[in-house]
Amino acid sequence: MATTSPDSAVHTSWKYNTLGDSELVVSQVCLGTMTFGKQNSEQEAHQLLDCAVDQGINFIDTAELYPVPVEAETQGRTEEFIGNWLKKRARDKLVIASKICGAGRDIRHIRGGPRVDKRNVMEGIEGILRRLQTDYIDLLQIHWPDRYVPLFGQFRYDRQMERPSVPIEEQLHYLQMLITQGKVRYVGLSNETAWGVTEFVRCARQYGLAKVVSIQNSYSLLHREFEYALAEVCSPSHTNVPLLAYSPLAGGVLTGKYCHGQIPKASRFSLFPQYMKRFHSSFALEAVEQYNKIAKKYGMTLTQLALGWCKHQPFIASTIIGATNRKQLEENIQVFDKDWITKEIEEEVNQIYMRWRDPSLYP
Repeated sequence: MATTSPDSAVHTSWKYNTLGDSELVVSQVCLGTMTFGKQNSEQEAHQLLDCAVDQGINFIDTAELYPVPVEAETQGRTEEFIGNWLKKRARDKLVIASKICGAGRDIRHIRGGPRVDKRNVMEGIEGILRRLQTDYIDLLQIHWPDRYVPLFGQFRYDRQMERPSVPIEEQLHYLQMLITQGKVRYVGLSNETAWGVTEFVRCARQYGLAKVVSIQNSYSLLHREFEYALAEVCSPSHTNVPLLAYSPLAGGVLTGKYCHGQIPKASRFSLFPQYMKRFHSSFALEAVEQYNKIAKKYGMTLTQLALGWCKHQPFIASTIIGATNRKQLEENIQVFDKDWITKEIEEEVNQIYMRWRDPSLYP
């Protein structure tokens, strides 16, 4: 298992960042794959994977839950598609990340209702490795906490929702077992809070267990919650747990294609009206209109502004982008070839943000 390092990159202006305290060197763009098996056939998935790697991406993110929206009939199909592709590739040149489910969601088709306990961690990794057709994965993330936390558009912590959960120290013991067995190289978090990151790092230090090397949370012009407590906690000066930013285009809203009430045929919100509803049934679209004006003023597309904003953030190690066709993917990747955000643009974006602060959290 050699340390992953790109031999040569198509995009010579790109950064390849070391992920936290690990030896993983990841491209500043990561290919998200949750559409594989729903919106994308296996042939299309392989074409997108080929395109991504050919463009210099060495980082691929998936999950045992995928594809999304979630159904028992399709669960695991994304990893199967990737596995059939991966066996034809030089495994040690790629960083493959997957995620194991936490508790609290109605997904009983996964091991009767997943937890981050010993049985679920052991069974979960075996399924991931089998579907991906690999002996190990580089980064295993807890998809969301085993304990109660507000998730996916919820923003207020409700103490009445608290429930028994697997202690974080125990979770780390089980994850450490996978590292010791050589099935996982490093572990990370997803949809986690500042308290959670702090506690995972504290337990790792206290008990000599695997330290988390990354956190995968939502981040975009419409959802900048990470900049509050998490940015401080995750700083290299403190825990050194960099962000892997998902939904940088807010489910496609920040491409501008849903402006003025439009819902294009075959778009995600047309196919799955309830999916990420927080981004198209709130003040979000009003904010998008304002960000679109900034983009036009400076001669760029809204997509370039949105992805350029993520590239501009020092706490992001890699931005996870998804696409359902090659044209979309290439256009999104090309945004990272240059720096888009000037001081003037940053100031104007922040002025909009002060008026529509995280608009996706409100009805």
